[in-house]
Amino acid sequence: MTPHRNIGFVAAAATLLAAAPLSAIFERWTWLIQATIVVAVVAGSAALSRLARAPLWGQVLAMLAGLTLGLTWIFPGGTELLAFIPTPGTFAHFGELMQTSLEDMRSYGVKVPDVDSLLFLAVLGIGAVAVVVDVLSVGLRRPALAGLPMLAIYSVPVAVYLDSVPATPFVVGAAGYLWLLVTDNVDRVRRFGRRFTGEGRDVDVWEASPLAAAGRRLAVVGVAVAVALPLAVPGMTGGLMNNVGAGPGEGNGRPGQGGSPGRIDLFAALSGQLNQSEETELVKVSTNEPSPFYLRLGVVDDLRPSGFQARVPTGRPVTRGLPEPGERAPRGVEQQRYRATVEVSKNLNMPLLPVYSAPVKADDLNGNWLYDPSQQIVFSNRENARGKSYSFEYVRSTFSPAALRAAPSLPSDSQVMRQQTERPSVPAVEELVDGLVEGKSNDYDKVRAIYEYFSVENGFTYSLSTRDGSSGEDITDFLATKVGYCQQYAAAMAWLVRAAGIPARVAVGFTNGSKSDGGTYVLTNRNLHAWTEVNFGNGIGWVPFDATPAASVQGSVRSAWAPDTDAPEEVTPSPGSTVAPGAADPSAGPNEADRLDKDTDQGLALGGTDPAEQNRVWPWWLAAALALLALFAVPGLRRSTLRRRRRVRARAPSATAVAVPGQRGEAREVVVGVDAESARADAHAAWDELLDTLVDFHVRVDRTETPRATAERLAREALTENGDAATGVRLLGRAEERARYARDPLAGAELQPALRSVRGALAAGADRRTRLLAALLPPSVIQRWRTTLAEQSARVVATSGQARTQMLRWSPRRLLAGRTAR
Repeated sequence: MTPHRNIGFVAAAATLLAAAPLSAIFERWTWLIQATIVVAVVAGSAALSRLARAPLWGQVLAMLAGLTLGLTWIFPGGTELLAFIPTPGTFAHFGELMQTSLEDMRSYGVKVPDVDSLLFLAVLGIGAVAVVVDVLSVGLRRPALAGLPMLAIYSVPVAVYLDSVPATPFVVGAAGYLWLLVTDNVDRVRRFGRRFTGEGRDVDVWEASPLAAAGRRLAVVGVAVAVALPLAVPGMTGGLMNNVGAGPGEGNGRPGQGGSPGRIDLFAALSGQLNQSEETELVKVSTNEPSPFYLRLGVVDDLRPSGFQARVPTGRPVTRGLPEPGERAPRGVEQQRYRATVEVSKNLNMPLLPVYSAPVKADDLNGNWLYDPSQQIVFSNRENARGKSYSFEYVRSTFSPAALRAAPSLPSDSQVMRQQTERPSVPAVEELVDGLVEGKSNDYDKVRAIYEYFSVENGFTYSLSTRDGSSGEDITDFLATKVGYCQQYAAAMAWLVRAAGIPARVAVGFTNGSKSDGGTYVLTNRNLHAWTEVNFGNGIGWVPFDATPAASVQGSVRSAWAPDTDAPEEVTPSPGSTVAPGAADPSAGPNEADRLDKDTDQGLALGGTDPAEQNRVWPWWLAAALALLALFAVPGLRRSTLRRRRRVRARAPSATAVAVPGQRGEAREVVVGVDAESARADAHAAWDELLDTLVDFHVRVDRTETPRATAERLAREALTENGDAATGVRLLGRAEERARYARDPLAGAELQPALRSVRGALAAGADRRTRLLAALLPPSVIQRWRTTLAEQSARVVATSGQARTQMLRWSPRRLLAGRTAR
């Protein structure tokens, strides 16, 4: 193995070691396996290009090609050739992954699960850094500068990690950088010669000289100081020291695992796009339930000082079966089994599947989709809901107020009670709750008192023009102004219920949309909604409450246990879940007369940009096809243009008679001969066209032969069956020979007919493929372009070498050496 290739592989390994801090971002090591494969392909491509003695730009192209092949194999789009050769569809898939990664970066926090878009972004970044490090270390022999792109990798976890990045990955990355520097130094010493000590003893190339040993000790000390200094100086870090003692008490919902979980910020998506004016279809759901409740998408139940956040879901694949409800429901709780079919449009870009509460069986889903029984959501770490179609069975539970009133409180030591009643201390909220639940003896009456507090009678109104957020400050502002939208109603009620000592959380999903025949509901961004779920004991579980004014929400549903508090008193809801009295009809528009106010819940377009009509794709494909055809037509057009230009030059020059006045005034004719230079240029043009024609039809061309010898050989070997073509090629050879060596070139010869006869004879003797390539991809043009490219590359290499030599003349080491010598 040559030293250059050795440094190339060390550079690749150093790049992987420098990427070690990314382990603080991802939950698993999938990114490292994929990055190792891609970096190995890049390093192998670089080694092969150097083995072929390619210039630096050729090495860069080889590494980029290897990076593309590696990414294609690891992140296939389904349109590849031989599983690793990319196609236009592959690059379109890469573009979708890049676009999705921008959205997922806002939706997930550290640590991040194995999401394809974020894995693609990480592997692409590491592969690109590997290319840059190889160019700096091997191509330019500046390994010290390779630390800059390595530092760029390390800056990613520093920028996104909530706490300080652990020290161990930093040490690993620094060790890789030092390894690269040492390898380059040893390679330079090996190329220079052998080393000797002051006593003349031969020193092995890997044996540390006093100066090298001192440098390595300084490097180790520098790394140790860089790690230890933040621990000793107050205020520089809060991660390593703080992690020694008790943690902050925050977890990701998994036993034995702490830290900051990756999550989908449903509130961030919900609050940002409620004012959209255009309606975008997101989901179609068909169910045999007469009056279904809301279609659930996700749960937000981690309440911190900054507000509600979503926990990282955990579960097992839906293919292994879903949990069934208990054998006997408590008295007053009715359970019915229904079936639903869901079609998700491409506008819903989330790793969550919309399902009704308590699904018990799922069809048409693979093992990548998991079910979290505690949150009752279906999610995936590998796939997306876009374009999915699936069916599932679910159990719909309806509750009577008496059953909820009789339900005992959950034990104080239960996990649900501990986890779902956590909240920051906000004195204003605590005081309000104490007044609302005063005198209430059971959980249901306390929840109903809080639920009925959010009514128009108490001054609450619906408005989109309020500040986002669900923190204690936001909730306090909402309770003071009593103006907000679904996110604030749901979060405020959940907070108040928790303050009353009852488990509560916020659910995000869809209200009932416009209903068509056959029980099919069309759900758009205007149907996206948030509501509160409260947990009751005695096996009842989570019960939904929607505190948002019903008339302001399209498709709003109310129930016997949570009726519309703003409805007229004479109207009483029927048992079970029905459309709330006074609420908008699911098919009614946002501007119906029965609205309580002017603002309506415009919903949300999750994971997408501003909703708009889908652009037509076929014009782009047509333009791409035309551009590809034009690209393939360039060589043929170039050959045709060149032939036309030579045809003009190869026309037979002729003598002309010019009338001039005589001595007695009589006109007389004078014959003007042919210009020798023009005749010589015409012969050269005809001969060049003949040589290109021979190359196009794969006839051997010997540049060492004289024109007459070439003509005789062609007449004897290739044109034996065509006498006119043999005569024509001899004429062309004689004309070229006279143009080269004679004082007077051949004039008056019909060169163009001779060319046509020779070309026709060669075309008649060639097969169909050769004729097709001669017309569309002429070998003479390709050969000329290849020669020109090689010459230009050699010129660029020579110029870059001269520039490098000039830069070395201004090396600080040379300047210092010269000053010392003086």
